Amino acid sequence: VGSVRTVIFNWLFARQNDGQFILRIEDTDRTRYEPETILTLLEGLRWMGLDWDEGPDVEGLKRSGVENADAYAVGGPRGPYIQSERLPLYRKVAAELLERGWAYRCNCTPERLEQVRAEQRARKETPMYDRHCRNLPPDAVSPDDPNAVVRLKVPLEGETSFHDVIKGDIVYENRMIDDQVLLKSDGYPTYHLAVVVDDHLMEVTHIARADEWLPSTPKHILLYEAMGWELPIYCHVPLVMGQDGKKLSKRHGATAIEQFRQQGYLPEALFNYLALLGWAPGEGDEQEIFTREELIERFDLFRVNKAAAAFSYKKLDWMNGVYIRNLPEEALLARLLPFWQAAGFVPDPCPADVRERLRPVVPLVQERLKRLDEIVAWTAFLFRDVAPPSAEKLVGKKMSPAESLEALRRVRKLLAEIEPFEPEAMEQPMRDLAAELGIKAGPLFGIVRWAVTGQKVAPPLFGSLAIVGREDVLARLDAAEETLAAHPDL
Repeated sequence: VGSVRTVIFNWLFARQNDGQFILRIEDTDRTRYEPETILTLLEGLRWMGLDWDEGPDVEGLKRSGVENADAYAVGGPRGPYIQSERLPLYRKVAAELLERGWAYRCNCTPERLEQVRAEQRARKETPMYDRHCRNLPPDAVSPDDPNAVVRLKVPLEGETSFHDVIKGDIVYENRMIDDQVLLKSDGYPTYHLAVVVDDHLMEVTHIARADEWLPSTPKHILLYEAMGWELPIYCHVPLVMGQDGKKLSKRHGATAIEQFRQQGYLPEALFNYLALLGWAPGEGDEQEIFTREELIERFDLFRVNKAAAAFSYKKLDWMNGVYIRNLPEEALLARLLPFWQAAGFVPDPCPADVRERLRPVVPLVQERLKRLDEIVAWTAFLFRDVAPPSAEKLVGKKMSPAESLEALRRVRKLLAEIEPFEPEAMEQPMRDLAAELGIKAGPLFGIVRWAVTGQKVAPPLFGSLAIVGREDVLARLDAAEETLAAHPDL
């Protein structure tokens, strides 16, 4: 979710400045590459409403194993947009860096490198390459050597400095910058070479990324300087943390976009919440609900907080509830249907008559829902037989089993006769019955709720009774009466 927040910041900045938002697939780490993650990325961005102006074309996506590539293909003048299809470009730049003396070949084995790092850790030093191959003759390491890599030749003296729009002026001593691998032994670039080459060739002017990439930035700047390219503007966004101050992870809850989607968060609510995570519209401005157009107009990349932002699921639930309440009823019904269908309550596609039956449910739940997935537990009693709850649950608060049984029988008689069987016709007679029985309405309603829904928490009682229908309501009350009559204290 931290990555998506960063994407939102980039997207808002691009839209605000009439820029181009570019989608690039960075797949050069072949040890971690999983083709299915590309489709997950594309689906997540599309669901969030984050459209891109340039990105992979149909053929590129098909080669990457993306089904339904037509739905996501955009193309553009600076392609290809999949890094594994840009290898000649990276190798060409690596060759130029070698010629200019800004890089060198290294054939240190993985075993030697690990030994060097272990010795450095033992001395409590920062692990980095010991520059063993740095001063070898240019032809000492063959490009065909199975261990041959190309490393950045970082100056041993001086400093590398840059300005970050969030962090301010930052300076690194060159002697503390690692001679980073640029081109791996498999011919693929590392992130560091690929991202610099691509950002330059794709004419990227502003880079907003997580501040965990801050230590890599001096390496990137040295590459820009080595090639004589113009530097982009850097903006390193603080991490997203949990409420406990630790980096947000699975133990805090949902972190992947698909998880938020499955839990019933609206994309517009999640977008709004993430846009405000680490950024606020201004001093004294208490507005928290923004349309996308308002965010485009008011977002300021240069006012993102320096401190890490704490992710609050409670705040997100609140905001999601606001968005749910603001939806037209028909739109909310359309969004609830997939959750009912996933639970097996409703056919897919949903027949018109079933949709009509569900329509009255929407106003009952709209004011109470915080997440769409809550609808399954709240309305299960509408779709399946309800087993009578235990006799103990049918005993009203501060009521005896005998009093509860009498109340249940009186309610059953009332609901059998009431006309019409609609919420407006039920509520006052039920309240009058409670007064007649000498009890409060709450405990009486609680007994009926347990009997008819099998749940302690459900949508508003009288609307629920009307949707269940008189016949089923009476049958459930009869079953509950039978259960309560067997209470040991009767």
